[in-house]
Amino acid sequence: MNKELMEALDILEKEKEISKETLFEAIENSLLTACKNHFGKADNVKVEIDRETCDFLCYAEKEVVPVAEDVEDDCLQIALEDAKELSAKAKVGDLLRVEIKSKEFGRIATMNAKNVILQKIREEERSVIYNQYYEKEKDVVTGVVQRYVGRSISINLGKADAMLSESEQVRGEVFKPTERIKVYILEVKNTPKGPRINVSRTHPELVKRLFESEVTEIKDGTVEIKSIAREAGSRTKIAVWSNNPNVDAVGACVGMNSARVNAIVEELRGEKIDIVNWDENPGNLIQNALSPAKIVAVFADPDEKTAKVVVPDYQLSLAIGKEGQNARLAARLTGYKIDIKSETQAKDAPGFRYEDYMDEYEDDYEEGYEDGEFYEEDVDTENE
Repeated sequence: MNKELMEALDILEKEKEISKETLFEAIENSLLTACKNHFGKADNVKVEIDRETCDFLCYAEKEVVPVAEDVEDDCLQIALEDAKELSAKAKVGDLLRVEIKSKEFGRIATMNAKNVILQKIREEERSVIYNQYYEKEKDVVTGVVQRYVGRSISINLGKADAMLSESEQVRGEVFKPTERIKVYILEVKNTPKGPRINVSRTHPELVKRLFESEVTEIKDGTVEIKSIAREAGSRTKIAVWSNNPNVDAVGACVGMNSARVNAIVEELRGEKIDIVNWDENPGNLIQNALSPAKIVAVFADPDEKTAKVVVPDYQLSLAIGKEGQNARLAARLTGYKIDIKSETQAKDAPGFRYEDYMDEYEDDYEEGYEDGEFYEEDVDTENE
């Protein structure tokens, strides 16, 4: 048994995650390459390696010819007299296995064989790493900040490095070398130099994946994240739905003493997160999405994907939000174009009458309207 070769293959399989079969094939190919370099051809050369003992045999199949004068190519033919020395049963026309001693190979042939094995190992190592991270595409991983490359950041993910480009960085976030951060894998490309991994800190899916890892109810499917809207570094709104009437979707995401949501906020460096209940009724959903503002009335058109929202005069700025952020995120979350007016603006609008909106949309909703007005109760502001 070739113990040294067996030990080397065991180490490579464990450390590089390269299968032994692949390594055996690499050794076989390297010996064939060495034969070709040594003899000039290797068409009739065979290599057999015992997978259990790692013992190998390299031989050439040569045709037996009557006399030495008939030998036209030493690599392909052998005289009957010489063949008899190898096998007493040899006869003219037979294909005889003639063992090739690898020790006879020249230095150049040996170096080429070595390079074939090393090249195969490098290729397989890159392939293993690519497959490993390709499976994690569209998922969140933890990496260690290495250095700034221009305005991009190189992040070590363990067995490979990823690049966090400037466009995928949250404005204002500054990282120090050796700092551990979570990133979202956008894309994994296979290149001749190894896998190229692009990651993001701004993608909305980063927040979604963080909730999936932090909230058990989301991981097991009890609670679903129906929609998410994010302005990275500032605010995120997510709409959640519970498939179990006994489980509060928002409460599960917030956690006891806000422990779950605070862990995510900390990872996102203080980014605010609004968690609201998803509702199939567009009016209810829009009201929830505009939280924490109080809503007087919502008139939604499902066909046009537009909605008119009326809020108390003192709630107008809160509903719109700083620089329109609250309204903008609510529109992304719901998929509706939302027009927000104060009560005074609504009443002063030409031809505005609650009854008109009621007549137009009463067939779209079976509940939610009362005396021509929608949702007069206060909105839960717990998650603000």
